[in-house]
Amino acid sequence: MPSPLASGAVQVADIRTLALVGPSASGKTCLAEALLLKSGAIGAAGSLERGSTVSDFDPLEKRMQHSLNAAVMHTHHAGTRIHFIDTPGGPDFVGQSLPALEAVETAAIVINASTGIEPMAVRMMEYAAERQLDRLIIVNKIDAQGVDLAGLLAQIQATFGKECLPLNLPDAGGSKVVDCFYNRAGHSDFGAVEAAHRALVEQVVEVDAAFVDRYLNDGDVDASELHAPLEQALREGHLIPVCFVSARSGAGVAELLDVIVKLLPNPTEGNPPDFLNGEGADAKLMHAQPDPSAHVLAHVFKVTVDPYVGKMGVLRVHQGTITKDSLLYIGDGRKPFKVGHLFMLQGKDHVEVPRAVPGDICAVAKVDELHFDAVLHDAAEDDHIHLKPLPFPVPVHGLAISPKRRGDEQRMWEIMSKLIDEDPCLKIEHVAVTNETIVYGLGELHLRMLLDRLREVYKFEVDTKPPRIAYRETVTANAEGHHRHKKQTGGAGQFGEVYLRIEPLPRGAGFEFLDQVKGGTIPNQFIPAVEKGVREVLTVGAIAGYPVVDVRVIVYDGKHHSVDSKEIAFVTAGRKAFMAAIREARPIVLEPIVNVEITAPDSAMGDITGDLSAKRGLINGTHNGAVGTMVVKGQAPLSELAGYQSRLNAMTSGQGRYTLALSHYEPVPPTVQQQLMSNYKAHDEE
Repeated sequence: MPSPLASGAVQVADIRTLALVGPSASGKTCLAEALLLKSGAIGAAGSLERGSTVSDFDPLEKRMQHSLNAAVMHTHHAGTRIHFIDTPGGPDFVGQSLPALEAVETAAIVINASTGIEPMAVRMMEYAAERQLDRLIIVNKIDAQGVDLAGLLAQIQATFGKECLPLNLPDAGGSKVVDCFYNRAGHSDFGAVEAAHRALVEQVVEVDAAFVDRYLNDGDVDASELHAPLEQALREGHLIPVCFVSARSGAGVAELLDVIVKLLPNPTEGNPPDFLNGEGADAKLMHAQPDPSAHVLAHVFKVTVDPYVGKMGVLRVHQGTITKDSLLYIGDGRKPFKVGHLFMLQGKDHVEVPRAVPGDICAVAKVDELHFDAVLHDAAEDDHIHLKPLPFPVPVHGLAISPKRRGDEQRMWEIMSKLIDEDPCLKIEHVAVTNETIVYGLGELHLRMLLDRLREVYKFEVDTKPPRIAYRETVTANAEGHHRHKKQTGGAGQFGEVYLRIEPLPRGAGFEFLDQVKGGTIPNQFIPAVEKGVREVLTVGAIAGYPVVDVRVIVYDGKHHSVDSKEIAFVTAGRKAFMAAIREARPIVLEPIVNVEITAPDSAMGDITGDLSAKRGLINGTHNGAVGTMVVKGQAPLSELAGYQSRLNAMTSGQGRYTLALSHYEPVPPTVQQQLMSNYKAHDEE
């Protein structure tokens, strides 16, 4: 049965959307609970300790007592429908936080008054600015003991700019707040309200010449007349409002609801997201029109896969109206699906609704073709429209996994595919070189939660180990090899003899096979068999068990027998002649060298550069990042970076992050090569 809360018909202008983002322990989940309570959407506030909050409903979240997934909620206040998304604050779960920015007009960065500005707050502010979202700073826990709120406001302005101005100010020791946008009189814990009011009005009127003239002539402008210039200032980032609140005591919560309704943008006022029509260089920028009567454009920003319910896509409607029984296409798919049920979400609860208009955040279930980042539409001409891609961090923390029970490999891949559907910062691949299945995430906690979900939700057990390094083998000198394969078994025998030369090729050149046999000493029909034998060695290696690369093989002579020569004989002769040649060609083992980029607080730069140098790394340069951070670029052997996230966490108090990308291969040090060779027991087939 539809909920009266969600199903009431509203105009697009009466919808607000915001994402609560920022660091862990800033109180985003408790703030969401307080907003729901104050607006009447729930009858009593839940708690993290009891696992009873609306947004942290996942069993793992209840156990960890912090958010791991983005949770969508909605409420009504003063005739306005408010959609908001509670996001996790840990850097390992940014794959859940970033997509939430695609679904809203406003990014609300929540800051803990006790701990001040943390790197995740800076990071989310940067992401929101890149996506041209309106930004709101919410200072939570203003009633905590010993907080310096005036000093924190100064720190916010120093970090994010002078355009960060308070819409309200704490009063009575943080037990309440005082409005300073509509109100110019009175006092607060910061002193007189008038100065804050004047600063706000001056900042807003600067975007409109007519209001500037009025302000200069009259000395003030009624704030109720400033809606249009205020929205312009928010869109342009000329104003970033700051609100003070205590989710625990409720101080400032009612005022925050009023700010959301009166001052934050509706879907017609915010900056529209950048859609691209077409592919590659030919794609053209376009913007959706928040018009309920237009054809549908909606974006799937979150996917969940429940073992019992199936796949559900959570989407933001940007254009048109979606109703029950709508026929929608997924991207360039040629077959539409029918919307059987349309839901708005209240945490884990699905509230059925008859329609969704631009600005609404809703969900459709049991559509297997849905995927993250899909664009839904109802017009054939929109089949090449997609949203400008998000700048997700690259998952580099790898773990090799295998099912505990033999024969469960297919089921493991099926379950892992479902989990990866839910998180764009997870990746899985099978590495043929090492014959391992490796799952990549953003850190140890990220992968630990993945394995916990695999075990607790899907009841599937896996073994894990660090992934093997994808070493390579090559040669550094010319050499020759020869092998005669002769086998007599009483009947027809086997005979094949091969002479070949090998030469090193430039790094990255791969493999070349040349046939220079003269006079038919090896008949043409057996040359592919010789190459097959050579390629078998390329796959399994000759000195340390790793693939052989960057080598040219020239077959120049051999012998055959008119009766006993067979394909298998020349495969064997080619393989063993190649092995013999490699051992005479000064073989070496190559290791992957990766480009590494580390972002961390500038206070940790000395430790980071010293540690990277100790890992045979090379520092290529450093430059300033966001306020208080530095970026180090360099190169290092991949083998030296196993477990690097743990070391980086220790050096940066958990505030550092890094990315890796393969650069090239280089010879390993002699001691490493000796160790790899001694671990490999080479054997020739008899």
